[in-house]
Amino acid sequence: MLNMLALSFEGELAPGLDLRCLAPGQKPPDGWGVGYYPGGEFAATVLKEAAPQLHSRRSELVRTWDPLESSLLLLHLRTAAWGPLTEANTQPFVRSAWGRDWLLAHSGSLEQRLQIAPGARFEPVGSTDSEALFCRFLDWMQEQGWRSLGDVDAPRLRAWLEEMNRLGPLTLVVSDGRDLCVYADRTNATQAWVWQVSPPYGRLVLGDDDVELDLTRRGAKSRKGVIVATHPLESRTDVPANWKQLSPGALVLVRQGAILVEVLPPEAGGQGTVAPMMAAEFEARSRLRRPPEMPVRVVEVLHRTVYRYAKPVERSSHLLRLTPMHDRLQSLLSHDVTLSVGVTRSEYEDVFGNRVRRAVVDTPYTELVMEARSRVELRDTDPLGYRPLHMRSVLPLVWMPWQANMLQPYLLPPELPDTQLEELLEYAMSFARRNDYDLLDTLLDINYSIFKEYQYAQGTTTLNTTAFSVYSARKGVCQDFANVFICLARLLGVPARYVCGYLYTGPKHANAVMAEASHAWVQVYLPEVGWKGFDPTNGILTQAHHVRVAVGRQYSDATPTTGTIYLGGGGEQLEVLVRCEPVSPEGQ
Repeated sequence: MLNMLALSFEGELAPGLDLRCLAPGQKPPDGWGVGYYPGGEFAATVLKEAAPQLHSRRSELVRTWDPLESSLLLLHLRTAAWGPLTEANTQPFVRSAWGRDWLLAHSGSLEQRLQIAPGARFEPVGSTDSEALFCRFLDWMQEQGWRSLGDVDAPRLRAWLEEMNRLGPLTLVVSDGRDLCVYADRTNATQAWVWQVSPPYGRLVLGDDDVELDLTRRGAKSRKGVIVATHPLESRTDVPANWKQLSPGALVLVRQGAILVEVLPPEAGGQGTVAPMMAAEFEARSRLRRPPEMPVRVVEVLHRTVYRYAKPVERSSHLLRLTPMHDRLQSLLSHDVTLSVGVTRSEYEDVFGNRVRRAVVDTPYTELVMEARSRVELRDTDPLGYRPLHMRSVLPLVWMPWQANMLQPYLLPPELPDTQLEELLEYAMSFARRNDYDLLDTLLDINYSIFKEYQYAQGTTTLNTTAFSVYSARKGVCQDFANVFICLARLLGVPARYVCGYLYTGPKHANAVMAEASHAWVQVYLPEVGWKGFDPTNGILTQAHHVRVAVGRQYSDATPTTGTIYLGGGGEQLEVLVRCEPVSPEGQ
């Protein structure tokens, strides 16, 4: 029988929970309980029943109750070892401390009940070993001066739980309304299995003979999450169950569907060490947070665009945004644009500060070649050099009226149905909550998560594909990932704009395909800092490998070439070639 189940997802879910252990022919547990945090608040709701009967009305209430909506959920099915079958002895237990409700569920049975010292702040209501452990845990937290799971030193907490574990089997889940702490019994007498759920998925139902959990009862949501169970539940849909057993004696902390830290016991890698499965991701995130300074780089860019038509074009007009920007972080050393036919009628700076050429072709043609050659010096070598270690900007940002007026075009999210924007807002807020509303950490998390969790797949989207469609499908190209990032940032009140340019990927780079076409990324406006670049396609901050050409609210404001055919044409074929190569110091 499943003894314990816990969920942590980014944003709120409304799962369907069916306690099949109360159906005819099944042996009911000695008690069951469900705890969760409705509305994302720190106040917990607990539904429990001791000594349930078949077809229990309370279990039917859990199965059909719509308010069962939360990003955190704990389920416990009791097999009594300590105390009578009463509500007071039924898990999960709840205690209020430091402005929040704490939930605890325990799988296993200690060999002796912990003694509560006289005058202790927390005292048990019932008579179980688990509730006494809960009270001892909260007293210990108070002794350490910690008021939430976000405050804890994970290795110290793991070591304390291991001490308690010496008193008997102990697999534990604890939540403070934001984080979920999971500890696996050191002797493997009871186990903790973890499934990191990754979208997209259509319908996801898992269960066994005692419990069925439908995570998509209200429709599929593209949310990642972490499911913890004392034994693996079968997937009853086409989503493969990818359970991994937590190492005995290990501890993990989970927030908004992401594992923040995993600490192994000394015999499995040394106390305080990060588990191997997480080390690579932590290292990548660390590089993002403070990337090393790069040397100044000079690159030469060739951008060649060829239009071919089955029938001659008699007359056409074109706008070209092919001139790299020239400012304090990027110098345009040389630049030239040629057209196989036609002439440039005007050259001007548009409202976004982009250099634009207007070309007109009045002679018939079946092939039009546009070629731009540029040499650019890139000096954006230390993108976070502005940030003193003590400086911290938090969400929501507050803008002066004149700032808000100037930034308004970059604060408006795309025009999507309200239901889609609400879904995307909840998704955006999951990043903010996961990072304590720190502005830069939230943006870095969004940037890295899109890179890590979205598939780069050419030909799966079009220029009209919306940010919500990309979010739902979790795949696209650089333009799509930029659009998702921009949408999420604006929903959080952070100004964001679309950037079109070129990317130097280095020789034989795995992403060389992105160097053979124009690239897209994002700039966000940070208070008292200015515009800073994030590249969600590659999960990096922009440095001396991104050549900025044009910016705007969206792709249409910054597209390299656009045109209108007034007469003739048909059967258009487009061919684009981009080469971005470094210039040796001698060649500068």
